[in-house]
Amino acid sequence: MKQKLTITVDAELVPLVRQYAADRGISLSSLIEQALRELAGEKHPTFAEKWRGKFQAAERQNDARYDALASKYLQ
Repeated sequence: MKQKLTITVDAELVPLVRQYAADRGISLSSLIEQALRELAGEKHPTFAEKWRGKFQAAERQNDARYDALASKYLQ
């Protein structure tokens, strides 16, 4: 459950942080939440970490390119 929190920061910092969040395509609230989680020692999984192992690659026979990529990335 989310809870509203009011914070006070330096006026010069606000536009910089808003632009930083916008450049990354996230809200200012999400940016602050991620930073606080990191400071508190909570690791927020990356997109790749969240989805790793969720899908299985289709088995292919006699496909040298697939075999090379599978041995490189699926091991």
